[in-house]
Amino acid sequence: MTQRILHHPILGKIEDNHYISFTFNNKVYKGLKGESLAAALLANGIRTLRYHENSGSPRGIYCNIGHCYECRVSVNGQQGVRACVTPLKEGMIIESGGQLQTSSKQGGGLENE
Repeated sequence: MTQRILHHPILGKIEDNHYISFTFNNKVYKGLKGESLAAALLANGIRTLRYHENSGSPRGIYCNIGHCYECRVSVNGQQGVRACVTPLKEGMIIESGGQLQTSSKQGGGLENE
């Protein structure tokens, strides 16, 4: 029995026998081709994906369906990628990116830029 997510509500069914390599914060890991980045990281014991923009507190997987944006990481140099809905591909370079930039806040909401 596996504890991996083999049937994702957005990404679909994942084959549980095709492992590939990826890098997270300069360390090489293995994951299943097509599983979400969040699932691959979680399966490798990684719980912290980034840090809160204001408080610096650790952030990780929350909703796991792409709504909350807590799992944002940088992938191949592109910031703000949602790890929970992005399929893992061979050779991806994933970085926690520390504290990511946010939009300006006014009146409690985010402004469109």
